[in-house]
Amino acid sequence: MSEKQENAGEPSFEEALKALEDIVQSLESGEAPLDESIALYERGNKLRAQCQKRLDAAKAKIEAISLGKDGAATGTQAFDAD
Repeated sequence: MSEKQENAGEPSFEEALKALEDIVQSLESGEAPLDESIALYERGNKLRAQCQKRLDAAKAKIEAISLGKDGAATGTQAFDAD
């Protein structure tokens, strides 16, 4: 299953991040009733998980370019954050 098929029905990373920012703003305002705040928190938690999943997938795709002694690219290697 391709990544697009896997994420079908989910908002894009940018849409999810914007929705998450809106939820945080609503919760921080303190104006939402308790039940609505709980629903917002639950939705925000799902959006946070979706964003983290997409970030982890993007990180796994990043490759570092290996350079030879002459400075020319010799290939790629998997990204290592450590």
